[in-house]
Amino acid sequence: MNLVLIGYRGTGKSLVSKLLAERLHMSLFSTDEEVVRMVGMPISEIVARLGWAGFRDIESEAARQLGALDNAVIDTGGGIIERSENVDALAGNARIIWLKASVDTIVARIETDTERPALTEGKTFTEEVAEILQRRNPIYQRTAHYTIDTDSLTPEQIADQVLSFWSNR
Repeated sequence: MNLVLIGYRGTGKSLVSKLLAERLHMSLFSTDEEVVRMVGMPISEIVARLGWAGFRDIESEAARQLGALDNAVIDTGGGIIERSENVDALAGNARIIWLKASVDTIVARIETDTERPALTEGKTFTEEVAEILQRRNPIYQRTAHYTIDTDSLTPEQIADQVLSFWSNR
């Protein structure tokens, strides 16, 4: 069984997934890192060359590959849930945890991140985050077996909550 973390950027998925993999003695995988490995270029370059649709196609292949694993912690990119085939590929052998946060928390955590290109044009960063969360939150909610609001929690506290859920599955 895999442990899959979903949620928007800045909710703690990367840090928490590392803590969980260490504590559970499981392999750790990142869909974003897998995409970069598959293509051999950073995400910003993939998006510049192939557009978001091209990136999402590669991400879907990464989801299929990682979903076939067992005994892994999988840190997903925030938009992976926008394609139902990705959810299906990851959910077959997994417990899915949604790490969520408010718009203000997300903006405060990632507004200086230059690694990821904008998803929308002509909006402020805060407007973009709010718009995307409005679209994605219902999908995150439908997909997740368990939800953790990370606004006021440390990565260690989030990992503790995930471990509590994991041990009671």
